[in-house]
Amino acid sequence: MTAKGITAFYPTQTTVKLIKGKRKAVTESLLPNIFFAYGTLDQIKHFVYDNVNLPFLRFYYRHTHVGSRIEKTPMIVPNHQMESLRIIYAAETDNTIVSLAEVPKFKKGQMVRVTDGAFKGVVGRVARWQGQQRVAVVMEELVTVVTAYVPSAFLEKQQ
Repeated sequence: MTAKGITAFYPTQTTVKLIKGKRKAVTESLLPNIFFAYGTLDQIKHFVYDNVNLPFLRFYYRHTHVGSRIEKTPMIVPNHQMESLRIIYAAETDNTIVSLAEVPKFKKGQMVRVTDGAFKGVVGRVARWQGQQRVAVVMEELVTVVTAYVPSAFLEKQQ
């Protein structure tokens, strides 16, 4: 895909696992079964509908109800959320939370931008999680990514 001009992002982490009594470094996806690609709709469709070479690649659809029928449209993640996800992933700090389910403890909070530290540039909502102030990037119906602790001095209100 990247050779055809598409920008791809597949966040992974390396963990050490015990396999048949031996420790091995294993690369695992941070978001199982989710792969991000940026290109035109026609470019992406070319790969998604190539069932011979890429039978496992599918769109993640947003379902909307229109009267009595359900319309499916490919999910598009806004650029600012993708950039925030990349920053969080690149920070490689401990205690970053990734949840494929909605995190119920979040309260609707003030939109902020992190101005300093490992998460500088992340835009999201202030949230308290496990007793600490953090910044959450919520990709509706897909994933919630929560930073590690972020001090108030590193936050700037957004409109």
